[in-house]
Order: sequence, then structure tokens, then C-alpha cells
Amino acid sequence: MARPKKAPAKRGRKPAVKVAAAEPAVVVNAVKAAEKATAAVTAQKAKVDAAAQKAAAAKAKTTPAGKRAAAAANAKVKAEKEKLSALTAAARAAATAVKAAQIEAKAEEAVAKAKAAVEAFAASLAAKADAELAKAVAAFETKWKAARAKKDAALVKARAAKETTKAAAEAKKLKAKATATAKAAEAPKRRGRPAKAKPAAEGAAPKRRGRPAKAKPVVAAGAAPKRRGRPAKAKPVAAEGAAPKRRGRPAKAKVAAPAAATSAAPKRRGRPAKAKPAAAAAGTAPKRRGRPPKAKVEA
Repeated sequence: MARPKKAPAKRGRKPAVKVAAAEPAVVVNAVKAAEKATAAVTAQKAKVDAAAQKAAAAKAKTTPAGKRAAAAANAKVKAEKEKLSALTAAARAAATAVKAAQIEAKAEEAVAKAKAAVEAFAASLAAKADAELAKAVAAFETKWKAARAKKDAALVKARAAKETTKAAAEAKKLKAKATATAKAAEAPKRRGRPAKAKPAAEGAAPKRRGRPAKAKPVVAAGAAPKRRGRPAKAKPVAAEGAAPKRRGRPAKAKVAAPAAATSAAPKRRGRPAKAKPAAAAAGTAPKRRGRPPKAKVEA
């Protein structure tokens, strides 16, 4: 009888292998030291057990040699136990060091996690700021475009009104020109150059080109002709019998001598004496210096 074939196993995703986080070097070294201390304790226990067995075997002998062997075996057991106690204490210290290293590693890990969390938070804030900035810029752009479109529409409307007025004025001018052209076309056309316009007044002088001649002033009959340049200086009319005018500084006038030169007082130098006032009239009060007395008010 043929054996039934097994159904093929369904292929699925392989379970994710959890990668253990690398232990810090401090923890690894502490763990190695603890394992070494534990191995030393185990080996020492084996030595203590062997020494105890030898001591038990030597204790069974009652001969002097057996007694000496038993004493040596007991001393050996005691020494091995002391070593075991020391190694056990070292193992406990190593285990404590492992715990301390683990705690220190956890503290460092917590610090690193906190730092990473802060950095991630800063990155999220930066990304959020970029998103909000883009949103604000888009909103401002929409608002600005709407305001600019409104302003441009007003400018376009004003320009359209200006251009419409200008076009209407131009169309009016062209229409008037077209009307004048049509009227000119309706009038009978004469060949050749048009006749030159004749002056209205017959016998008038022909028109001369250029600047007109300067008008000459009317000169009275018998008047002297006008001379150019500065006019001659008028000479003063000398009186009959007057002395001729002499140039230069005039002579110093001499002081006439008084009639009675002998009886006259000699000339005094300096400021002349102050003139004395005329004698006061009889019964007049003498002149008083200072402020005049205050007038009394009559009761």
C-alpha cells in the first residue's frame, strides 16, 4: 500500500529575527569577570570536596601516620575553604559589578533615548513649521492674487474708459475729415495751378519780403543834424569882470585884525568859560536842585 504524500507546506514570511541590542563594553567586561569568578568558585568547591574526602579517608586510620595524614588533610581542607570563601566574595563582588554596570548602561541608554527623543521632536517641529509655512504662503498668495486682481480690474476699467474716449475723439476727427473730403470731391475740379491772389488795393506798393525798413525820425526844418556819441560838455558862462577860475586848493583865508589890538585881551587856549545865567528877577525864589516837592491836594 502506497504511503500518502504530505501536502506541501505553505511558504510564508519568515519570522523576523530580533536583533539583540549590543551590550555596552562595561557590561560585557563585568559579565566576563563574573563568569570567571563563578568558574573559579566552582573549581574551588571541587578542590574542597576532594580535600574533605581525603581527610575522611585519613581519619579512618588510627595509626600515628594516619593521624598525621588526617591532620594534614584537615589543614588542607581548611586552606581550601578559606580560598573558597575569598573566591565566593570575589564572585559576589563581580555579580554586584555586573548589576552596577547594567544600571549605568540603562542610565546611559535613557540619556541617549531622551536625546534621540529631543532630536526627533525638533525634527517634527521643523517639518511642522515647513508645512505651516507652505500653508501660510499659499493662503497669502491666494489673498494677494485676489487683491491684485481687484486692483488690476479697476486699472483696466479706467484705461478702457480713457482709450474709449480717445478713440471716440479720433473717430470724430476722421469723420469730419471724411466729410470734408467728400464735399471737396463733389465740387467741380479745375485743372492747373490755381490763380494767384491779387492785392485788394490797386496802385499800392508791392509787398516786399524780409524785415521792414527802419522808420526815420522827422527832422524839423533848419534843425542841426543828430550827432552820434556822447554830447559835448557844456562850458559854464563866465560873468563879466569875474576873475578866472583857478585850479587846485583855494588859498587859506586870513583872520582880520581887531581895531584895538593893543587893548584886546590875549587869546586863551582850551574850553571857553561857561556862560553865567542872567540875574534872577527881584522876588524870585532861588533855583533848588533835586526832585520838586509833591503837589498838595486841596481839601
